[in-house]
Amino acid sequence: MLYNLFEYLSNNYDLVGSGVFQYLSFRAGMAAIFSLVISILFGKKIIATLTKFQLSENIRDLDLIGQNEKSGTPTMGGLIILISILIPTILFADLSNIYILIMIIVTILAGLIGFIDDYLKIKNKNKDGLKGKFKVTGQIVIGIIVSYIIITNESVVVRNFSDGITSESLKNGVEYFDTKDLITTIPFIKDNEFNYNWLLPDNFEDYTWLIYCLVIIFIITAVSNGANITDGLDGLAAGTSAIVGITLSIFIYLSGNIIFSDYLNILYIPDIGELVIFSFSFVGACIGFIWYNSYPAQVFMGDTGSLSIGAVIAVLAIIVKKELLIPLLCGVFLIENLSVILQVLYFKYTRNKYGEGRRIFLMAPLHHHYQKKGIHETKIVARFWMISILLAIMTLATLKLR
Repeated sequence: MLYNLFEYLSNNYDLVGSGVFQYLSFRAGMAAIFSLVISILFGKKIIATLTKFQLSENIRDLDLIGQNEKSGTPTMGGLIILISILIPTILFADLSNIYILIMIIVTILAGLIGFIDDYLKIKNKNKDGLKGKFKVTGQIVIGIIVSYIIITNESVVVRNFSDGITSESLKNGVEYFDTKDLITTIPFIKDNEFNYNWLLPDNFEDYTWLIYCLVIIFIITAVSNGANITDGLDGLAAGTSAIVGITLSIFIYLSGNIIFSDYLNILYIPDIGELVIFSFSFVGACIGFIWYNSYPAQVFMGDTGSLSIGAVIAVLAIIVKKELLIPLLCGVFLIENLSVILQVLYFKYTRNKYGEGRRIFLMAPLHHHYQKKGIHETKIVARFWMISILLAIMTLATLKLR
């Protein structure tokens, strides 16, 4: 909105200072600051409103230290995150950019699914909320929308630096290879482009879109639910997501810059640089939310927040062609997810074999296991953050380690 306004003023009235809005770095920085300020200033009012209407989630008795102290803490705090993402994005981003539009759609739809889930939990006064099949259906819809736009929209292209073409030749008007193929990158591999049509026999290449759509749906569902499971300790999901968001911002900036993408020999994605504004808003919103969500939490993000931040992370990674790096970058989400899956499978297996269920962990997800071992949740959160930072560094190292 402000971008288009100041672009108009700069082109028609030569207004002093209006040209600064043409700089991506300025708008990204402003978006991060605005999202941080909005989350802190408006967060207090939103929390007061949630408390006034007694929108608090029932705390399940898990026999954990300090769980009773959390009783009565308002939930649906994810609204703070959503507002803090969307307002700066609308203000500072080019709203005609296809990638910005994709992320706004994903944020709203995923937030709506989480909001309905939280509302039903509060209304029914239990932890059931929205049935799993409806959650998954919503995530499938998001996946279909994202994959459809990527497959069909002519603005979504990837440009390869191949056959001696360089960023210098591009700037000089030399023709380059422009592809709508569904490709991504394989980490730690030289010449690491991977085309999804390689998964199918030659006679079935016309169905590559279907494979791609299924992959997108799986990634969105897995990461979204992983973030949801990770949201079990004060500040854990928000802090981890902020670290992931910073890492993806770096990838987005590099892939959207001709010079850097040429130097690093990575896919150049035209117009994706605008997405840095969204990703900076996302990081600022997560960090701002920690202001109220750090121990002892004044508000929980609920599924309104956790499902939406997971979906946002997944789609950002998909757009920047780093979806195969998600297991590494989102390793904390993956570990939390696996701990639950392994616990359930092992319990069922041992119950059928020995007549009684046995457990791998004292409790799943994994962060509750450490709580059961007597470790304070602030220490658990800090250590998970450190692991997430380490994984982020390893992810960035894939830019050169091949």
